[in-house]
Amino acid sequence: RSGEMAKLTQLIDNEVFRAYATYTTIVLLKMMLMSLITAYFRITRKAFVNPEDTASFGKGESAKKYLRTDPDVERVRRGHLNDLENIVPFLGIGLLYALSGPELSTALLHFRIFAGARIVHTFAYLIPLPQPGRGLSWAVGYAVTISMAYKVLKTALYL
Repeated sequence: RSGEMAKLTQLIDNEVFRAYATYTTIVLLKMMLMSLITAYFRITRKAFVNPEDTASFGKGESAKKYLRTDPDVERVRRGHLNDLENIVPFLGIGLLYALSGPELSTALLHFRIFAGARIVHTFAYLIPLPQPGRGLSWAVGYAVTISMAYKVLKTALYL
């Protein structure tokens, strides 16, 4: 049992793993923020999808008008969905990458570029910025994840 704890301690002492943990936390907090932004837009636009969410605006037919879609709410939701589609693969591939023994400087470059690209992507979605800003920020983050996946496969190729 103490041997298991020693392994965990060694992992936490690993600089690349700490960098991974740092940037994973940043992008996960950013993704969680999207939930709050969605809630804010739902409340301020009075656009809900569940009948019980409209209870404070009236009963019966008068509350039904708040069961609707809103373009601003849907835009935030699409940004949040895009986070899920891109951050979740980063979590898994980034962990494997961090454990594959990359140089700290290279790992930091991957993690920082990914986090920056996702933050730019969020601003591009919410403001909205003209294309190709959003598309380029998505592509940069995606390319970083592919680059890490390539390193993992190159390091531990058991195909």
